[in-house]
Amino acid sequence: MIQVRLPDRAIKEVSKGTTPLEIATSISEGLARNVLSASYNGEVIEATTPLQVDGSLILYTWNDPEGKKAFWHSSAHVLAQVLEEYYPGIKLTIGPAIEQGFYYDIDPNSHTVTEKDFDAIEKRMIEVSREQHAFSMRSVSKKEALAYYQNEKNSFKTELIENLNDGDITFCDHADFTDLCRGGHLPHTGFIKAVKLTNIAGAYWRGDETKPQLTRIYGISFPKQKLLKEHLQLVEEAKKRDHRKLGSEMDLFTFSKRVGQGLPLWLPKGAALRERLERFLKEAQRKAGYEQVVSPHIGHKDLYMTSGHYEKYGADSFQPIKTPSEDEEFLLKPMNCPHHCEIFSARNWSYRDLPKRYAEFGTVYRYEQSGELHGLTRVRGFTQDDAHIFCTPEQLDSEFKAVIDLVLYVFNSLGFADFTAQVSVREPENPDKYIGDVEDWEKAEQAIINATQEKGLNYVIETGEAAFYGPKLDFMVKDALGRSWQLGTIQVDYSLPDRFDLTYKGSDNALHRPVMIHRAPFGSLERFVAILIEHTAGNFPLWLTPDQVNILCVSEKYEKYAKKVSQLLENNEIRTLVDNRNETIGKKIRESELQKYPYMIIVGEKEVSESVVSVREHGGKDHGAMSLDNFIRLVESTIENEVQEFKT
Repeated sequence: MIQVRLPDRAIKEVSKGTTPLEIATSISEGLARNVLSASYNGEVIEATTPLQVDGSLILYTWNDPEGKKAFWHSSAHVLAQVLEEYYPGIKLTIGPAIEQGFYYDIDPNSHTVTEKDFDAIEKRMIEVSREQHAFSMRSVSKKEALAYYQNEKNSFKTELIENLNDGDITFCDHADFTDLCRGGHLPHTGFIKAVKLTNIAGAYWRGDETKPQLTRIYGISFPKQKLLKEHLQLVEEAKKRDHRKLGSEMDLFTFSKRVGQGLPLWLPKGAALRERLERFLKEAQRKAGYEQVVSPHIGHKDLYMTSGHYEKYGADSFQPIKTPSEDEEFLLKPMNCPHHCEIFSARNWSYRDLPKRYAEFGTVYRYEQSGELHGLTRVRGFTQDDAHIFCTPEQLDSEFKAVIDLVLYVFNSLGFADFTAQVSVREPENPDKYIGDVEDWEKAEQAIINATQEKGLNYVIETGEAAFYGPKLDFMVKDALGRSWQLGTIQVDYSLPDRFDLTYKGSDNALHRPVMIHRAPFGSLERFVAILIEHTAGNFPLWLTPDQVNILCVSEKYEKYAKKVSQLLENNEIRTLVDNRNETIGKKIRESELQKYPYMIIVGEKEVSESVVSVREHGGKDHGAMSLDNFIRLVESTIENEVQEFKT
């Protein structure tokens, strides 16, 4: 007999060889019908895997990310099976689950796969699924695995196997299909009730541009047809909200091939939006005791050698800039933190001077492969709302909690109410991924967990997601479509103060190392604006909108009154523009709606004669005629309700 501990700490005593699915059945038939996969002692297994030792069991359903992962990974196997049927001679490579669905990379050989084939492939996938083929894992020797794929003339799988250890290699079988796989599958294919292939794209083998180009087929699947229908509706809504589309329509930003891929150009309206975001955060930071600093866009290579960034990212980043001086090399700034360390080290500090809080809207540059670039969400040059706090170990707790307060203030002011805090810690079994002392890592991780708990945040712990120099707290925000985005990050760092030999004089008159906190509530302005556009569908909070009121002249003879109204509004800090073009009022209204101006004021003969304004709200709500004073009060009260003053 073995003892199996469940998440509610209940212990079940079962015979050796009992499967997670059998344990689920013993709990309830309903649960058993919905179990997709499991983990045992922290290792992902199939629901049908026999258990042989004491341990802790977690059962996963569709409601769990791990359940969805098993579902979509299994679907990738079914896709691969069907692709082999339809295109004999193709070479399979890898087919993982991704955040939304799955993909499979293939070498099409002499075949051409197009979206025209998707309907037939989907139909066959459902046929295979209905046959309820069990997913079965088996161990194979390295020799056996190599022989299998050498016989298949599949150099991609052979390469993968050559990098594996004998004894760690498994195959997954279903129907008459076999694939190299680590595991994490459904009990059988019958769970897959709905499939949609969504896209086809090129991808390089192992993400290396020097290696063969493959064909990547994306898809998504569900246990119910209804869920697929709902998903497709969300996809259509997401297309309408795409920040690239809306950003162009609203004249916020553009890109230029001559400037370079991944380097956004902010148009006047977009620049005004950025400026207001910066002003908003700078004001809150000022009240919280931050000091603004400015650092250059480049730094000497030695700076990043000291920080460790060059060792970790140098090979995959922008390459050094050479100068006329021999052996002198500079790098485009990938992060602001080394510069801020040097600012701190510019003078001597006492414990009485700490904490020092340095803030900067600093532009950084990181090389992303062209295929990874996506609007403003993935770029090569972006501006971080960066700040670094240098404090004593005793101040760490209070400083960390103060940063949490600032992040929450930002979210509340911009309408992000649904979020989860993610505590990202290191992977203990892979110490080479990180820099710094183990003891310091443990202290930093515990400090973050303590602060998160004290603030009453809903949080999860993610192992292996820490930055290379320290653990972090990320805020995973859900937008209006239920999609999760990482916004805002706070990181604790004992390593960089050590690498830069940063010190302060303590009360004992001895020199001590400060603790460093990295934080960025927005993350980057580019990515934040992109997410904000899609979250709001371009209908920004009134306080943030670049132009709050568009004044539409019925004809040019009312332009003088329109400009008078505009001036009075501007005097009350309400941002306006006047549309006095020789166009119909209907066309002006339609274009104003497209530009998503929050308010339109229509000025014609009646408005001039009665000294009023006719007010129309974006979306079609008609406020009718009102005095200018009443309109000003309407705008001011709306803004007051949107954003509260930051209090420390």
